[in-house]
Amino acid sequence: MKMQAVLIILVFSGLLAVKTTLAAQHVIGGSQGWEQSVDFDSWTSDKSFKVGDQLVFKYSGLHSVVELGSEAAYKSCDLGTPVNSLSSGNDVVKLSKTGARYFACGTPGHCESGMKVKVNVVSTDSTAVSSPGSDSSSDSDSGSNSGSSPGSGSSSGSSSSSGHGLRVSIGYILAVGSLVIGLIWAF
Repeated sequence: MKMQAVLIILVFSGLLAVKTTLAAQHVIGGSQGWEQSVDFDSWTSDKSFKVGDQLVFKYSGLHSVVELGSEAAYKSCDLGTPVNSLSSGNDVVKLSKTGARYFACGTPGHCESGMKVKVNVVSTDSTAVSSPGSDSSSDSDSGSNSGSSPGSGSSSGSSSSSGHGLRVSIGYILAVGSLVIGLIWAF
């Protein structure tokens, strides 16, 4: 009986730790990436972006990423005073604070044709899904990391666009690891 209680505690502790400590990587635009053909409002509609998560912008040399400092600049595609500009083709932006973040393509005409995305960042304990049309305060801390290592967001399937599959997979690995450790410790 003691062994079963220890195993249950270890499993739940491992799952709780995974939920609260792992960040998701969101490949902007999913499998299509940062491209003009993507409807970014639709793409973000079922995503939840949390503090600690990362946005991964994958694109060709025809594009770039410009972070805008306000919703007004985002709506009008005013690229004149960017918070940050990225151009590696595999840019990673860490979401370090709650609030709205605004990104657009810096290539002339691309923002106006819809190549822009608004991301609402919530706290890690929130379960809210981001809403492209809601108002939030701006977060000007870009926390970007251009030229990340290859494969930093290149897993296939649905986990490449949301990161939730990665969270679940690691959760199961830790839970099984906890079980194994518990069994070894019990005997």
